[in-house]
Amino acid sequence: RRRSLPRRMTTPLVRIARELSASLAALEFGPPVAYVYDPLQYARAPHEAYLTRYGGGKKEAIFLGMNPGPFGMAQTGVPFGDVASVRDFLGIEAPVERPAREHPKRPVLGFAHPRSEVSGTRLWGFFQEAFGTPEAFFERFFVVNYCPLLFLEESCKNLTPDKLPKREREPLLARCDEALRAIVRELGPRLVIGVGGFAAASASRALGGAVEVAQILHPSPANPRANRGWADEVRRDLAALGIPL
Repeated sequence: RRRSLPRRMTTPLVRIARELSASLAALEFGPPVAYVYDPLQYARAPHEAYLTRYGGGKKEAIFLGMNPGPFGMAQTGVPFGDVASVRDFLGIEAPVERPAREHPKRPVLGFAHPRSEVSGTRLWGFFQEAFGTPEAFFERFFVVNYCPLLFLEESCKNLTPDKLPKREREPLLARCDEALRAIVRELGPRLVIGVGGFAAASASRALGGAVEVAQILHPSPANPRANRGWADEVRRDLAALGIPL
C-alpha cells in the first residue's frame, strides 16, 4: 500500500494534489492494467517543488495534458517532465523514490533515467524558445496533467485512461474532474488548453462551460502531424486564441 503523506501547511496546489492522490489510492484496477504508478506519491519532492515554485498567482491559461508518460512525469513528477527539460530549463531536481510495484521494463530511476521524452522536449523546448525563462512563461501560464496516474499492461504497453473499463474509468475521471475544478478556481484562467483531444474533452466535461476550453495538437511522436512542424502549428493555434508568442 502506498504510504500516506504527512499533514502540514501547504500551498493550495499542493493540497489539491495530495487530496487527489489520496482519493485515487482507494481505487482498484484490474486487467489489462497490471501496474499503476502515482508520481504524486513517489516523486512527491520534485512535483511539489514544481507546484510551489511556479504555481502561485493567477494565470492567463492552463495547458492540460492527459496523464504521465513513462519517461516523463513518471520519472520526474512534473507534467511532460522530460528529465533534461525539468532539470535544465525548469531548474528542478529532487530525490525520487520508487513505486511499490514496478514493471521490470519500466523502472523509475528519477533524474538518473537516461531516456528522454519527446513530448516533453517538444513542449518545454517550445516554451523555452518563446519565453526564454521559466519565470516569464509561468507568470502567465501553468501546465498540469488531468490524471496523475500511469497505467501499464503486463506487456509493458502504456494504457491511457480513456481505454479503462467503464466501471474503473468513471470513478477515476470523477476524482480528476474535481481536482481540475479546484485548480481552475485557484488559478483563475480565462482559458484551459487541452494538449490533445482527451485532455480538451475532459476539461469541457469537468468545467461545464465555466471556462473556455480549447485544444492544441499533442506533441507525441506517435502523432504523424506532430512530426511535421508541431511547433509552427501550435504557434498558429495559440495566436488564433489570442496568445501570440
